Amino acid sequence: MNQNIDVSIIMGSDSDLPIMKDCAKFLEQMQISYEIKILSVHRTPEKATEYAKILKENGVKVIIAGAGGAAHLPGVFAAMLPTVPVIGVPIHTKTLGGVDSLYSIVQMPSGIPVATVAINGAKNAAILATSILAVGNEELTNKLADFKNSLKDVVSQKDEKLQQIGYESYLSNQ
Repeated sequence: MNQNIDVSIIMGSDSDLPIMKDCAKFLEQMQISYEIKILSVHRTPEKATEYAKILKENGVKVIIAGAGGAAHLPGVFAAMLPTVPVIGVPIHTKTLGGVDSLYSIVQMPSGIPVATVAINGAKNAAILATSILAVGNEELTNKLADFKNSLKDVVSQKDEKLQQIGYESYLSNQ
């Protein structure tokens, strides 16, 4: 592990990577240091435990954990690192559409919170991690404010296009 990372992105399987890449992309955009790992608390519990110890020793500031199905990964890391914010990303599943993942992550016992975003909401997890890191960091606060202001511009541009070409043309061009 790089000793200077702010965020650890972990996932239970490589099948989660197409979703979790959105975390990495946003953190890169914000110039936040991170690393990304595949760990299974069910299949490789010793490796997951050792990684949690390394994260603690190296002072990671936020963990983003994506998991599908039973989705214990975020909760286990929240239990092992009780002073580090953990953001869970429930991953869509074929059997229950990700609701199983959502319930597994959001239903943590009192005292072991895991912030939870929408199913497949990896980018929002990265935005939340950025908000946490921005506390007391004016440069990061400004970057985050610029990003959020850019969202207003996107909506305005879409409305302008809708007004110019009408809803039928708008829909046929998407």
